[in-house]
Amino acid sequence: MSLSLKSFVQSSKFLTGLLTPVSKAYAGAAGYRQIGLRYDDLIAEESPLVKEALRRLEISDPRAAYDRAYRIRIAQQLSLSHQLLPKDQWVTANQDVRYLQPLIDEVAAENAEREAFDNIKVAARH
Repeated sequence: MSLSLKSFVQSSKFLTGLLTPVSKAYAGAAGYRQIGLRYDDLIAEESPLVKEALRRLEISDPRAAYDRAYRIRIAQQLSLSHQLLPKDQWVTANQDVRYLQPLIDEVAAENAEREAFDNIKVAARH
């Protein structure tokens, strides 16, 4: 088991206390919440993993898939007109939940498992 930076930071109270306000300030400065997007709406759809995750999202929760498409269309329109949503319609930190990343992780784990089983070497016995 390897130690990741995420688990290291989360296990340290000092680093968590230091980096949490920085991450919240960065999310606010990024501006995607001001046009109605969530973090997972920013994930590029070109990857086969993401395409499969989006397909599964449409099957498991069609409303979430529709809401995602609606948020992206609204954000594109706002971007073209160089406007922001009214402040009461901005996405808050509580609303900005990861809805697509768990599906992407699930697809990646399945692909890794499939790859592990597809690499089995069969030796001929004579």
